[in-house]
Amino acid sequence: MDTLGLGRIGISIDVSPSYLDDVRELEALGFTSFWLPGGQIDRLGRLTDLVRATETANIVPGIVPVDVYSPAQTGKLFDELSPSGRFVLGLGGPQTARPLAALHRYLDELAVPSDRILLAALGPKKLEMARDRAAGAIGLLVTPEWTAQARHSLGTAELVVDQFVVVESDTDRARTAAREPLSFLATVPGYRQNFLRMGFTGADVDQLSDRLVDALVVWGSVGDIADRVAAHHEAGADHVVLAPLGASSIAAGRALSELVVLSK
Repeated sequence: MDTLGLGRIGISIDVSPSYLDDVRELEALGFTSFWLPGGQIDRLGRLTDLVRATETANIVPGIVPVDVYSPAQTGKLFDELSPSGRFVLGLGGPQTARPLAALHRYLDELAVPSDRILLAALGPKKLEMARDRAAGAIGLLVTPEWTAQARHSLGTAELVVDQFVVVESDTDRARTAAREPLSFLATVPGYRQNFLRMGFTGADVDQLSDRLVDALVVWGSVGDIADRVAAHHEAGADHVVLAPLGASSIAAGRALSELVVLSK
């Protein structure tokens, strides 16, 4: 159940000189939720700018890194944006020793209602935390099979899947674009552990095998992408974020806007 009103499909936005104009165009094309990746949140004010640039769309950071911004800073941002009714706080735990304990402490100090928080979560314990201490979970670089298992763990809590997409039918170009972020993310312990948990081998991860790439990043025609999005929805995802690779978010959004119309 989409308890946060995010809609069935959202899109990840690249920060660029025109990104505020881009979200206005994409909102007009039917997108109801815009996500700002954590790596592009060089200042929390980016989220304020996105709320002000849009009229009805939800704005979600995916995610605010808790080892960069303090609970006080994040709480202040929420206080500023909550009157809009269009801001949901996405949080991600630190890539450090004992990350669960650090995230628990952060949530203890954070003055934000739990029903307006989503937690990045991949493993069983993080999913339990997302169920018990937030509105739900965000999963990145996952398969529809993972989505089905996460739905079982979360019960009725919100489940968001952040899906990398490449609007490109040439196999070599598509996989090259897919491997660019994977070459780094596969070295992050939490992602690597989850890849192995989902059944990929160490060699798949180390070599970024075609099997791994094709399972985690959907590429091809708009129809191919629609099929993967539908698979996540059928497995239990409430909301799927299209995260374009190899093209700007505005170019990909224009191409993929028909998916949003069809999903309504």
